[in-house]
Amino acid sequence: MEAIILQILNGLDKGSAYALIALGLTLIFGTLGVVNFAHGALFMIGAFCAVTLSRILSLSHTVIDETRTDFLGNPAKVEVPYIYDFFGPEFGATLIDWAVPLSILFAIPIMIAVGVIMERGLIRHFYKRPHADQILVTFGLAIVLQEVIKAFYGANPIPTPAPDAFTGSFDFGALIGMDPYTVIYPYWRLLYFVFAMIIIGAVFAFLQFTTFGMVVRAGMADRETVGLLGINIDKRFTIMFGIAAAVAGLAGVMYTPINSPNYHMGMDFLVLSFVVVVVGGMGSLPGAVLAGLLLGILQSFASMSAIIELIPGINQVIIYLVAIVILLTRPRGLMGRKGVMED
Repeated sequence: MEAIILQILNGLDKGSAYALIALGLTLIFGTLGVVNFAHGALFMIGAFCAVTLSRILSLSHTVIDETRTDFLGNPAKVEVPYIYDFFGPEFGATLIDWAVPLSILFAIPIMIAVGVIMERGLIRHFYKRPHADQILVTFGLAIVLQEVIKAFYGANPIPTPAPDAFTGSFDFGALIGMDPYTVIYPYWRLLYFVFAMIIIGAVFAFLQFTTFGMVVRAGMADRETVGLLGINIDKRFTIMFGIAAAVAGLAGVMYTPINSPNYHMGMDFLVLSFVVVVVGGMGSLPGAVLAGLLLGILQSFASMSAIIELIPGINQVIIYLVAIVILLTRPRGLMGRKGVMED
């Protein structure tokens, strides 16, 4: 039972990342009809927003500390972050410690701007082009963005720790009535799942209960009719592209303490996220979320040592095998809509 609960928690952790990225992918496909292979790069850019803010907050200058000496007996030179000069050592150290959560505020405007520029500058020229053309151009854009990140930040992973308050583990077993310390799980991974559910809930609430969201949903169903009503649906879809980019970016920001950012992390998640979208059903937002969580849990169970000993390598292919089975039995995916990508 302990192993089962632990694997479910692991699956929800990774499945949350799949669901967030797949949600953004589905938003873009559902509104603009574009298959965006650069979406994984947006996840990567979000992660490096956290790296960038952490480095900005840690910028320092050299001062002479008269109370300390070096090995020659001279007053020691120490590096003091500039933020200490503005906010004092205690509050400055707290800001540096909480760099990852603070990166949420830093990343939102950046990701929206990146998304809008990407849509207006490139992708809008491919709306009426075949999906193969869209895949080629967005995949090329993803490679370019990946190489830009590699040039500025290097090829090695960059550790970006969570705040000290979330570095420990939570006794999940005791919470559900089991013996203490039978099921413990890192605080930050639990926080990531909660954060993902909040973002997903906010996106669904925005689309369901706001006038803007209602118009977007109407445009997804019948773009021409909405346009005939005098509504600038293209402008609203551009904003939705920016929102989808922000969702992917926030997923990357909060994932940095779990997986140290590197230039190819976007590609690592992209293919799996597209499988999630297809399994959930192209154009289906609930399907993307459901498939992300389910496939994350399935992959977690397939990674158990007992399963790997029985079927070596199954953890690497289980998602694709499930996708094949689902698409053979339900060609539109779990919650796919009729007519989507069937022309």
